[in-house]
Amino acid sequence: MQDSHTSESTQKTIEETIVSGILSAKIRPGTRLSENQLATLFGVSRTRVREAMMRLETRGIVHVSPRRGWFVVEPSAEEAIAVYEARRVIEAGLLRSMRVLTDEGGKALDVHLNEEKTAMAAGDRQRLTYLMGDFHIRIAELSGNAIIVDILRDLTARTILISMLYQSEFHAAQSHDGHCRIFEAMQAGDFARAAELSIEHLDEVEMGLDLTTRPDPLSELRSSLSLPPKAVPSVSQLSDPKNHNFKGAIKPC
Repeated sequence: MQDSHTSESTQKTIEETIVSGILSAKIRPGTRLSENQLATLFGVSRTRVREAMMRLETRGIVHVSPRRGWFVVEPSAEEAIAVYEARRVIEAGLLRSMRVLTDEGGKALDVHLNEEKTAMAAGDRQRLTYLMGDFHIRIAELSGNAIIVDILRDLTARTILISMLYQSEFHAAQSHDGHCRIFEAMQAGDFARAAELSIEHLDEVEMGLDLTTRPDPLSELRSSLSLPPKAVPSVSQLSDPKNHNFKGAIKPC
């Protein structure tokens, strides 16, 4: 029988594995997370898995659907706006509170930015997705405040889910340039400017989202069957009476 310390460690491992999968864009919005399968993979009881899922639910990462099970969240347009607003407040506030960038911290960020360049040159979008989010988490780690790191990791995971749903194009070079500008301000000791640049950067990323897009509810099955992505009409298109397909476009759930 597992003791309480082992049980807590197992739950944390399950949570961290799922969040890491989202941060690396390996787990998509709406993915079903089977209690039975997770219990088998981690060698624990379904009760332990359920406890981990309930903790992830409070963190806004998963939700439970009655009689269907656990699913990775699919953030709404309203939630997407709220997540970006929260990130602006936290990240700008964090940078304004910083007083110095240590040599160790500077080296860590410099190495990270070089990894972004390498991933861009290789055209590795999955790796880039992870690195683009991880840059912000690394800045939070420089603060030494574990609570801020945990909050920002969860917000970054939700941001990546938002990007998968609403980002039509991946502007890696633009994001990388934004990161470089923030880093340069930090190196110069101008953390107020770094905070301003972080807000501008998040504004640019949010502006690249099409929050009128209606996610394809069959995207996971479509991908599994190797079928081409479906062009799903946006909300504005569906509300346009001139659209000849309007009558059959919206089906109540």
